[in-house]
Amino acid sequence: MPAPTLFDYSDHSPYSNPGHHTGYFTELSTDPEELHRFVCTAVVHYRAEGATLTDEQKGDPDRRWLTSILDAAALRAPLDGPRTHAQQVAGCCRDHTLLALGVLRTHDVPARSRIGFATYFAPGWNADHVVGERWEGKRWVRFDPELDQKDFDFDVHDMPTGPESPFVTAAEAWLAIRAGTADAATFGVTADVPFLHGKDFVRYYVLYEVAHRHRDELLLWDLWGPELGTSYVREAEGGQAATWVRDAGLAGADMSDTEFDAVADELAYLLVAADAGDEEAADQLAELYRGDSRLRPGERVLTLSPTGHSGITDLAEH
Repeated sequence: MPAPTLFDYSDHSPYSNPGHHTGYFTELSTDPEELHRFVCTAVVHYRAEGATLTDEQKGDPDRRWLTSILDAAALRAPLDGPRTHAQQVAGCCRDHTLLALGVLRTHDVPARSRIGFATYFAPGWNADHVVGERWEGKRWVRFDPELDQKDFDFDVHDMPTGPESPFVTAAEAWLAIRAGTADAATFGVTADVPFLHGKDFVRYYVLYEVAHRHRDELLLWDLWGPELGTSYVREAEGGQAATWVRDAGLAGADMSDTEFDAVADELAYLLVAADAGDEEAADQLAELYRGDSRLRPGERVLTLSPTGHSGITDLAEH
């Protein structure tokens, strides 16, 4: 099965499609600075320093589809106007990037999201993060639509890439940890919560990176496949989450920890090789992803959201 093509990346996924807001998106600029202003006007990070969410905003981070994000934004203020903090949609880096993808793809610009870790939010910490890539003639250009250029000493619209760059992909991070050249304890959301940082967390993110590369831009708290058999899921919701997974018949929960490590090794190797231009590796990655039901989200996933919402999500209902 071939890897996604530039044509595929210029077409909307179910997640990035603006739906009945498409007409408005055709009027938006694809200029990087304009994209930054638009996405950061529409969406505010739900964990932004000093931010207090309204009751209406508290469920926003679970808005999986771009149409849902835009519907909420439009109900609170005109999409083309300024908005107060309370009129923004509460989300995260994934949502800022999804908005940018929605604009770029509406204008037939190939674009995709990348999952990994940013070094530029806190010294010595590799923060889980989602950024975008757009195709510019001969290469993929990595950008962070959430960042204001004046606050950073690298080009946020054309970011350096590679293991020593400000943003390392989940695959690069995983391979570095496996090689012993990176400290797993410095990767994640926070060091204060065991299941939100460390080796297992990075391993989860390799799965997310593969999914997003194949235009399945799910939430960062949607879980599937081998994630479902981990101690995190077994202990979640007082053990109830494991019952939900079993009753829903979700694939992958029986994968052993050792096999999960080996699978992550293979996926990470192929991801890095594909980034380096190896088309055969990209095709092999796509074949693995589409051929093994444990590695991709099916019609249903387990959602363990920071909003407090937990349960089985039926993606097909959308």
